[in-house]
Amino acid sequence: MFAFPTLKIPSLFGRSPATSISLPPVPTHDIEASTASNDRTRRRLKHLLKLNHVNHAILFHHRHFHNHAPHILGSAYMLGCDAEHLNRIYDREAAGGLVPWEDSPGEVARYDWRDFLGRREYERAFVDFFEDMLVLKGFDWRAVVEEFLFDGGKEGAPLVNNLVCGLGHPLIHLGYAYELNSREVAMEALGLAATNYNHLHKYLDDPKYSASREPRVEQTADPLDILERIQRDQRLDHLFSEPGGNNLDVLFAEHEPIVLEYWNAWKISEPKKQFEQTQQAAVALLISAAAQQTCAGDGDQQAASGGAQSHHQPGYDFFLLHLLTTSHSVRILLPCLPEKCHLALLRQWFLLTVALYIAQLRPLISIQKHILDYDVKDKDWAWVVDRALTGEHALDAHFVKGLRAMKVCADTWGDGDHLYLNAAVRFATEFAGWGGFSAEEVRETEVGH
Repeated sequence: MFAFPTLKIPSLFGRSPATSISLPPVPTHDIEASTASNDRTRRRLKHLLKLNHVNHAILFHHRHFHNHAPHILGSAYMLGCDAEHLNRIYDREAAGGLVPWEDSPGEVARYDWRDFLGRREYERAFVDFFEDMLVLKGFDWRAVVEEFLFDGGKEGAPLVNNLVCGLGHPLIHLGYAYELNSREVAMEALGLAATNYNHLHKYLDDPKYSASREPRVEQTADPLDILERIQRDQRLDHLFSEPGGNNLDVLFAEHEPIVLEYWNAWKISEPKKQFEQTQQAAVALLISAAAQQTCAGDGDQQAASGGAQSHHQPGYDFFLLHLLTTSHSVRILLPCLPEKCHLALLRQWFLLTVALYIAQLRPLISIQKHILDYDVKDKDWAWVVDRALTGEHALDAHFVKGLRAMKVCADTWGDGDHLYLNAAVRFATEFAGWGGFSAEEVRETEVGH
């Protein structure tokens, strides 16, 4: 097990009596349970996850893209699909660029595993290493996760402070491991956390990045208020000529002080309420960014992404979608992870949000105009689920994950004003493919995500 005193998380925990977020667990689907043998669809899911684990690497296309098969298989299953649909999903994912495992340059061992963090060519070695640890833990995958995520000890900072690396894929993968009780997915999540490890961990590991300083940006509890301030900041007007994930490296290398100004401007005083606000913000940002393109009536952003989007359809931003799906995983994990890491998990999500919002050219956000005023006519959640499972984009992993994330938001917080339903209906109705890429990234995405 792990010992909390070694957990290197900033001293922000002492600033307020509220240092955790109390939420009930979401319904879980234990694919390893003995009773699952009578459930053909659950049994199929279990076997396909194992098949993917054995056959396909966690990274592909020069190790720039991530294996999303567990995400869409799990999402479709939890939305109520049948076994045949799981087969179709698996076949589509396998044909979409996934590659067989390749041997790593060497092995990873208990005494040197941190030496290889961030080296993607060691993906096979890392997964093998974590599975060796699984044997030593009596196949208790949660114990392996606890040891390597939370106990940095003398070896260094804990991996939990870097789950948003790699566009949040380790965080997303870990959420599905807990929802499905899948040790294969859990070991893959640790492998992603290790191979995608990058500079973002230092902002949570080192208290100096959160230290009190003369604030240029006034603190506020509302995350949307901070995004609005970023949108108005003239210092950022000509930072980038086009959106794209490649902007992130430039942003942190050349404009880190601005990112930290806004990141530290978020004052967490009511964690549960503010987590709800972050989920609303994630939904609003995805929908508003696309709706704004339509309302503007021009194709500037579509042209910037290589013309991949029709000028008559909103271009839903691939990168901003990850803010929603990572937020969904935070929702899944909060009841499962130690309370002492709740705020750090929330803060690293917001760090990614601030950075991606700037990188994606700071679209205007309006919950009222772009979501609440949207006419869903007679469409309800049953219609949304049907679109996720039988619509023309039912095999698109990110589309299905996005819709499910909105539904879980509604289940968690209630949806009296239909914010989540309206957003989901609009997304399902208007989606025609992903945008938000730079011209260079469009050339890569032609191979697949």
